[in-house]
Amino acid sequence: MSRPAKPETTLVVTATERLSPAMIRVSFGSDDLGAFSSSVFTDRYVKLAFPREQSDSGDGPVLRTYTALNPSIEHGTLDIDFVVHGTEGYAGPWAAGARPGDTLVARGPGGAYAPDPEADWHLIAGDETALPAIRAALAALPADARGYAVIDIPAPGHEQPLEHPQGVEVTWLITGDRTHHAAEDAEGHEQPLVTAVRGLKWLDGRVHAFVHGEAAVTMHGMRPYLLKERGVPKADLSISGYWRRGRTEETFREWKRDLATAESA
Repeated sequence: MSRPAKPETTLVVTATERLSPAMIRVSFGSDDLGAFSSSVFTDRYVKLAFPREQSDSGDGPVLRTYTALNPSIEHGTLDIDFVVHGTEGYAGPWAAGARPGDTLVARGPGGAYAPDPEADWHLIAGDETALPAIRAALAALPADARGYAVIDIPAPGHEQPLEHPQGVEVTWLITGDRTHHAAEDAEGHEQPLVTAVRGLKWLDGRVHAFVHGEAAVTMHGMRPYLLKERGVPKADLSISGYWRRGRTEETFREWKRDLATAESA
């Protein structure tokens, strides 16, 4: 049985802002954000439909998944932060050239995580692709929350102001050209985000964790550490890959389906 279609919302660009050398915030308005009225997740995401270039094969728009920030039903506004790497891909170049009045169609929202205020502490980790969801999670934490946020960025100057409780230690992990490699390199050295999380002092009590970013790092590096070595229950761990090095979103979705099939066998 097919799943019901996600609602579609037409978004109109109202403004853009450069947040860092590799991230642009696009602010949108809409006549109807009713699809977001029951959305309570901090990893709230939509699928944006970008027109194909004339030289591309395939039918229909190109879909790319992004975190939707700050939706206001009352004012009909929301923000989406785009990672931009030159002319690569569809979404980044679109965001770099976006002007007020431009439109996109968003399908969704979806989502599955919000920080549990009853947890004793929180562990939040990811790369720049996860930064919008990390931003939303940190802002949603109670004022007395404790824990860590570790964010992998490629170079100095990519840090961004984040609202977070005083008891949550935020680390900007500058990894240079190693930032988007797999969990281990060819020599078997752990990659920096995995090493940094392993090096954190493990706090007492129940942890609620959110770990997202490059798939090999999160699924092959982080997940065994948290589930097996630290014994974090699956119910207290939101972990997934937002992308995988060397793959488009289409082939990445195929990889995730194959992984899920193999793990359920």
